[in-house]
Amino acid sequence: MGIRNNLTRDKWIYKIYLYKQLIFDHKFYFKRRTYSQFGEDLFIENFFSNKHNGIYVDIGCYHPIKYSNTAKLFNKGWRGYNIDINQTSIDFFKIVRPRDKNIHTFLSNDSKKKIKYYSGGLFDARNSISKAHLINCGIKKIYEEYVISEKFDNLLNEKFDFLNIDCEGSDFEVLKLIDLIRFEPALICIEILDQKINTISDYLKDLNYEFINNKELSYFFKKKE
Repeated sequence: MGIRNNLTRDKWIYKIYLYKQLIFDHKFYFKRRTYSQFGEDLFIENFFSNKHNGIYVDIGCYHPIKYSNTAKLFNKGWRGYNIDINQTSIDFFKIVRPRDKNIHTFLSNDSKKKIKYYSGGLFDARNSISKAHLINCGIKKIYEEYVISEKFDNLLNEKFDFLNIDCEGSDFEVLKLIDLIRFEPALICIEILDQKINTISDYLKDLNYEFINNKELSYFFKKKE
């Protein structure tokens, strides 16, 4: 833990530590029955059982192996767009998923704007523009970092099949940045940490999506035929 706690991205040992984690800690070369935290990927795999070359968008992707809802799709031959505000997350994805578009940015209505965010460290899953959110998570030492914002429409110009959103309390705000009528994902998985389930359900219902399942904090919405 001493090395990990003192790492910075400009140190030569940083990239070696990335490979150490992937190879020895996460054993990314072994395919698994499930990668998700609550078995979400098993439901997703079943939903897309007849589709072998789809496209996913994973916002707040965090890690290509640990708690990933899209690792099984990648192993099946899918490709995708992985987006995160933490550069370390994107560095992991560049190693494990080189055929994907791995994007370090903050989704916003503003393009090329410098945004401050907070994290529990280089390798922590809890990254948020809300410092209060991290305090509520019980994080004792909070770090400040910066990322450049981008509009979702500027990142891709093709339709996709599956949308995954896990943005530490900013999930609904991120969802509203995406033109679902234009991109038409067949399935949406969104993490809901508070009591916004009715608000989100009503929003998606107006866009022709219906709630079909949930796994703990992950809620699934299907596009109606």
